[in-house]
Amino acid sequence: MWLYGRHAVVAALANPERRIERVFATREMADRLAAEIGKTDKAITTREDLAQRLPAGAVHQGIAALVAPLEEPMLEDLLARCGEDALVLALDQVTDPHNVGAILRSAAAFGAAGVIVTDRHAPSDTGVLAKAASGALEVVPLVRAVNLARALDQLKEANFWRYGLDERGEAALNSLDLRGRACIVLGAEGEGLRRLTAEKCDRLITIPTSAALAALNVSNAAAVATYEWARQRQSA
Repeated sequence: MWLYGRHAVVAALANPERRIERVFATREMADRLAAEIGKTDKAITTREDLAQRLPAGAVHQGIAALVAPLEEPMLEDLLARCGEDALVLALDQVTDPHNVGAILRSAAAFGAAGVIVTDRHAPSDTGVLAKAASGALEVVPLVRAVNLARALDQLKEANFWRYGLDERGEAALNSLDLRGRACIVLGAEGEGLRRLTAEKCDRLITIPTSAALAALNVSNAAAVATYEWARQRQSA
């Protein structure tokens, strides 16, 4: 697969779990990132050549890497790395790679332990997702669950409190104590949480917004939720 864009490629180079086949960069970008790229085997090329190698419209910023996919972690692996105070985000059929990438970025920025997506009706680890994640794909475990309801059961067994973000929620996000083990579940763009997913949540909650705009984009909602979780940890 191709990764492109400065943050995505530099993060991949720093990840010992990522096998790099080849790096392509313009002379300008290679000189600018010399300290971060180091002596990695790289080909100096032109922006036009990069554009021809990559999907149409890819914003490559003068650098791209041909890489092997990461080994996909299991939910058990994710749970094993969680401490007593941990946040996991679960996405119920969120299909837009830009949204999933942005959610990974928020997870990395605010210290979430990992992100769970459905095995079907979720984007693969493409360059689009990696570019939107801005390097977070290399540091935040992305777990694919064949059955999200079963995964939520496993989280419950591991002492996670499961909060479903939903317009029907009876409590505001900022009114809750999110400390301890928490899982915030977010629904698909437009459709929201599926019925069975909502039933698996311990509480349905909302993010208070002004009357002018009743709902947030799923990636924006994830950013607000992860920030609130991080804020509560810091103030404890």
